[in-house]
Amino acid sequence: MKKTLLVLIMALALLAAACGDSSGGDTTAGPADSGTATTASSTGDSGTATTAASPGDSGDSGDAMAGPACTAGQTDGDLNLYNWSEYIDPELITKFQDEYGVKVTEDFFPSNEDMFARVSNGNPGFDVVVPSDYMVAIMIDENLLLPLQKDALPNLANLAPEFSSGLPFDPDGAYSVAYQWGTTGIGVNLDAMPENFEESWGLIFDPEMASQFKGKISLLDDPRETMGAALKYLGYSLNTTSETELAEARDLLAATIDNVAAFDSDQFEDLLVGGEVDIAHGYSGDFFAAFDGASTDDYDAWEHFYYFVPEEGGTRWVDNMAILADAPHPCTAHTFINFILDAENGAALTNFNFYASPNQAAEEFIDPEILDDPAIYPPADVLAKLELIRDTGDFEINYQDYFTQAKG
Repeated sequence: MKKTLLVLIMALALLAAACGDSSGGDTTAGPADSGTATTASSTGDSGTATTAASPGDSGDSGDAMAGPACTAGQTDGDLNLYNWSEYIDPELITKFQDEYGVKVTEDFFPSNEDMFARVSNGNPGFDVVVPSDYMVAIMIDENLLLPLQKDALPNLANLAPEFSSGLPFDPDGAYSVAYQWGTTGIGVNLDAMPENFEESWGLIFDPEMASQFKGKISLLDDPRETMGAALKYLGYSLNTTSETELAEARDLLAATIDNVAAFDSDQFEDLLVGGEVDIAHGYSGDFFAAFDGASTDDYDAWEHFYYFVPEEGGTRWVDNMAILADAPHPCTAHTFINFILDAENGAALTNFNFYASPNQAAEEFIDPEILDDPAIYPPADVLAKLELIRDTGDFEINYQDYFTQAKG
């Protein structure tokens, strides 16, 4: 990682330390044995972890240290999971604990940047983290991730080909495994929208359109996503490295601030279905889960709320499971990743959180209404308008700076 971004991350780390966790999830103080993986004792076949010169079939590991040699199904202690909130079915956690005789402690982060700041400032004991695409690349550059031991992950064979290799942030899948994927767009209260409204970022950024919803708009508190939305509205790439284009996006965002009720990356869907906003910028599956949860026998929230990818395009993202380089329980971490990659478990994940699965083998177990929903599995013409967020190197700090300037 470039020096400028490191300065930014250190600042974020200090801020995160000062503010503590904002997600409201269970906290993890960190296990006492966070420095070294312990001898496995939870399952009968776990054996004792031994150090290896290099992980089997992991590819070039760069400067990262190889972890202990792990076998499929092996555990070496309890699991500490650092994930986005409400992103995994609690029944899957219980199933994993029962199957392997270990305890799972979950902690949650609201953004990739918060997660990075926390683990790069000294891992408090996490094993598995769930970074998005561009953040995987950054963490690889910083030697924060353990090269995967693919012999311990036989269920990798369940991944669809487009997710098993060739992803720009980790081309060989040496450090990460796709967890879920989806889109970022707009959720709206249909009862508050004009007839035949335009499915455009203009609902947020066009002065005339947005003024109709003054104080009823929420945006993600995320520099890459929100600056990216403004960039797409302007017809630019959300990965631009042009200061002129980014400054134009900053000014556009600043001009709409008076219409914005909140910058929220954690509860944007609740703000929408709860009536606090009529337009919300956010992630596809979170909206769908909220619409489903708000429905009752007498009220069908799906008839009142709607999610779409704006006509100008937006973000397609891939979230990934990865193991921290200094994870205290790397073998349990491998076993957990392999567990999620099981076909039925992968389907249970999607059926719970309404996000698209990278697990091809899981498709036969996914609810048909989810699998056939074009808002969850977009057609080719929509995918063509989407971009993955990429690490822009030295330029990355500008996204944070300009976002902060726009918010005022």
